Amino acid sequence: MDSVDLQVLKSAAQWLEEGHRVVLATVTETWGSSPRPVGAMLAVRGDGLVAGSVSGGCVEDDLIDKVRGKAVAADRPEVTIYGITKEDAQRFGLPCGGRLQLVLEPVRDQASVKGLLAGIERHELFARELDMASGEARLRAASRNDVLAFDGTTLVTIHGPRWRLLVIGAGQLSKYVAMMAQALDYDVIVCDPREEYAITWDVPGTTLTRDMPDDVVLELNLDSHSAVVAVTHDPKLDDLALLEALKSPAFYVGALGSRLNTQKRRERLEQFDLSQQELDRLHGPVGLRIGSKTPPEIAVAIMAEITAVRHEVPLDSVGIKTLDASATQTVCR
Repeated sequence: MDSVDLQVLKSAAQWLEEGHRVVLATVTETWGSSPRPVGAMLAVRGDGLVAGSVSGGCVEDDLIDKVRGKAVAADRPEVTIYGITKEDAQRFGLPCGGRLQLVLEPVRDQASVKGLLAGIERHELFARELDMASGEARLRAASRNDVLAFDGTTLVTIHGPRWRLLVIGAGQLSKYVAMMAQALDYDVIVCDPREEYAITWDVPGTTLTRDMPDDVVLELNLDSHSAVVAVTHDPKLDDLALLEALKSPAFYVGALGSRLNTQKRRERLEQFDLSQQELDRLHGPVGLRIGSKTPPEIAVAIMAEITAVRHEVPLDSVGIKTLDASATQTVCR
């Protein structure tokens, strides 16, 4: 399952190959309440077909009309702002007082878009630099710490999986977690040394490794853009990964299990060289409490909690964070 931005780029590449005119809109700045974050993209085909979103409201309708009439970005990139006044904000469906700055680019270089997509498919991270005066774009390697930048003359956008998710276990639940994580722009690595699970793994775009979990955690050199979730219910696998992950800078470390199993896991981990602060980083039972019972529902709960932690939203502000014990016990793998 592709992320939203990847869908936009794939649509743009296909339309260009078919000979259509394409305008790419990128959110570069917001003020006040904004429906979509900086970096959100929308591709508009010359006949009005769209992919992606920059507002989820009437901004798209206005952009479609202007692209059809070649009233914007006809020859070179330009900047446009929606919601300059309270009246404009209300007209274009923005929250009262919100403003949205967009860079509109008439995409001509089909090769650069295809090159970008090829790099993303290889799980590489790229920066795309757009010169506003000439409309020319070039690609360069980027790091996970790079962010969108716009100084009025050059727009730098970051493409590729800036976040990583390591899933311990290749069972049914893991497949749903992996697919949802990909849609959220994670590079997904799945670790399971058990042959009976590894040979049935079939989620495209993910990386499967049969190495031992603790070795994988160390090899990945987890950083602050990394998350780890263990879902095997097998202490020999889960505990090994958690032990090393809790020592790392990973922004999220969680494990599936009932409250009783979670308490036993903590007691086991306390026997190793982990500080209390490191132990307290463990999220378990994993996932927000949303009444999940089926594997897809539990995957939603897990990814919801990871998303909240990633955006530094206090978990007590989104309700009781743990899954029901019955839910986590019904789906072990």
